[in-house]
Amino acid sequence: MLKLAITLAALAALPGAAFAQTSEAQPSLDKREKRVDAPPISAYKIILVGDSTMAPGSGWASVFCAYHVKSSVACLNLGRGGRSTRSYQAEGSWKIALSEASAQGYAKKYVLIQFGHNDQSTKAERWTDLNTDFQSNLKQMVLDVRAAGAVPVLVTPLSRREFRGGKLNNTLAAWADAVRKIALETRTPVVELNRDSAKAVEQLGPVEAMKLAMAEPLPEEVAAAKAGTTLRPRPAPESTPATGPKIGPRGRTIEKFDYTHLGEVGAKAMAKIVAYDLAVAVPELSSQLLP
Repeated sequence: MLKLAITLAALAALPGAAFAQTSEAQPSLDKREKRVDAPPISAYKIILVGDSTMAPGSGWASVFCAYHVKSSVACLNLGRGGRSTRSYQAEGSWKIALSEASAQGYAKKYVLIQFGHNDQSTKAERWTDLNTDFQSNLKQMVLDVRAAGAVPVLVTPLSRREFRGGKLNNTLAAWADAVRKIALETRTPVVELNRDSAKAVEQLGPVEAMKLAMAEPLPEEVAAAKAGTTLRPRPAPESTPATGPKIGPRGRTIEKFDYTHLGEVGAKAMAKIVAYDLAVAVPELSSQLLP
């Protein structure tokens, strides 16, 4: 350390050393182009609204924002775990999303809406009826987005990876049909994530599809998948108090194995599908999306 300090001091004492550093920091004026103002930017915004299959740490949307949009796109993941079309609005998350959708300065703004998993739930604050309030909630969301000056895009819910007798048991197919119905009624673009994620999972098969999960399966879960019928998903492990130093980031995502949520491999696979399907559904956005 002392030797390094002496060397640096000796260099600083050389005649012209400071001048040499300054002259190399920036080309002289005669070597620079004549200054002009940058042209106005044509920026876009994509807001992602949905449940845990979209949320950071357990879904595809953060990977979509990280790898599938150009720098001219502000991409905001507002997916939240455990939310349905009803609870997302009741808790105030939808109001936040609409505030983001009304922001000025963008050439165009898009709000991608994906629900179904928790609307299908039996939990008191989550469930909706497939044929009534789920559809009316989606329709109102479409109207709200348009009123905020943005473009709504409906996304059919990500397929679960449950198998029965070697065949995919797509428990969200009816919910995807309901999304398509509302898209048709409201003339809203639709991203066919349920259809295309189901195809991808079927091609992988019950064993390989396990690699899309957040955590490793147990031996008995692998054995059941090899036999063609996946086991019921086990409960998530209980959250334990954070340990370690009380400085720095302390938030945690509980990693669990199931047939719904996505780990890194799964998130990358599904984000790629969304990017392709979004470019097909909304062609004017395709130049802003990366494959």
